[in-house]
Amino acid sequence: MNTWKKIALSSVSLIALASLAACGNSKGSESTTSSSSDAKDHKGAVTLWVDPANVASYKDLIKNFNKEYPNIKVTVTQSPNGSANAKQDVSKDPGQAADVFKVPNDQLGAMAEAGYINPLSPSATDWVKSNDISIAVDAVSWKGKLYAYPQDEQSNIVYYNKAKFSEAPKDWADFTAETPIGTDFTNSYNWYPVFLANGTQLFGKDGETVDGTDANTKAGVQAMTWFAQQKANPGVKQLGTALLADLKSGKTQAILDGPWDGSTVKEILGDNFGATTLPTADFGSGSKQMQAFSGVGTLAVNSQSEDPVAASALAQYLSNTESQLALYKANNAIPVSKEAQKDSEVAKDPVALAVIKQVENDTLMPKMPQMATFWNLAAPLIENAYTGKTPATQYQAQLDNFVKSISSATE
Repeated sequence: MNTWKKIALSSVSLIALASLAACGNSKGSESTTSSSSDAKDHKGAVTLWVDPANVASYKDLIKNFNKEYPNIKVTVTQSPNGSANAKQDVSKDPGQAADVFKVPNDQLGAMAEAGYINPLSPSATDWVKSNDISIAVDAVSWKGKLYAYPQDEQSNIVYYNKAKFSEAPKDWADFTAETPIGTDFTNSYNWYPVFLANGTQLFGKDGETVDGTDANTKAGVQAMTWFAQQKANPGVKQLGTALLADLKSGKTQAILDGPWDGSTVKEILGDNFGATTLPTADFGSGSKQMQAFSGVGTLAVNSQSEDPVAASALAQYLSNTESQLALYKANNAIPVSKEAQKDSEVAKDPVALAVIKQVENDTLMPKMPQMATFWNLAAPLIENAYTGKTPATQYQAQLDNFVKSISSATE
């Protein structure tokens, strides 16, 4: 399961970002770049937190890292509660957290505000801008500065059985008329983007405006109405954890999912495997291109690291083109490096191509500290509209309360 899916499904408030001695780095307020020649001869030791399933692939990369940085010892361990909870884990005791850790981009704003991470150095900033696609640069930017190294991108797409149709329908109504499509309306990562596709904004156009959410408009009410309509749509199956099982059994011929399940879906469908971008849909005011949340996986350097030179060298190395391609092959992590996206294997992979194309239509996950509150409140907002627990007469009131709550939250 991917990082943001875990966040959206948890619906549990993360612990407060207390000012635990993390309000700035005693070593300086700006990360040390790893691109200078002196880092090659630097002696040091750092720790790295990554998701449990990816520890082995990162250990392989460290072997290559040590060919260039032979005097930097790296200890790779799994994140205490997974990268989805990086902010929570680091905040418990920043001084004891890893020097470098995997973290989804939507947590960067809160971590920057709390002082758990520092802006990248000018040279590291230039390196990221040169190495990675623009959406990845935007993903790690907060208030005009970069705070982490981008590694991969994710977005929901549609997987489908080519035995059912050689080409996936282009519109949601046509798609669901042809075959049941499996999804999960309890997951706001999947379905909040309907509000965005229908013209509303989440924390403003820039994703950094605390009072910039306008879901409590006509467009938002239309989105809620559309959710309720899907409950009665025989071509939509609420599956939750049975998503892949029902595809395998043939109960569904298509699912809404992300690249994290790409290999499994390929095994299920075999030669009939198909992947495509999300279709268009009419939410009440004409056909609109469906959106997903695009998220970027990043590596951040702990502001309390005892060895920021070694930590920055490691984070940058693990984010370069070669490392991104290695992680793509090992973990299905869709690269964000400009050169990696041109790689021959990536260019012929239907999952990678669908994700890369879908991201062009998506809304980048905001990095506001209020995102923790957003995830907690968005899930029941959508699910209750879908199940009918919230009647249509209460849509406006529910949306008003939702917007007020996330706009006034401190995190």
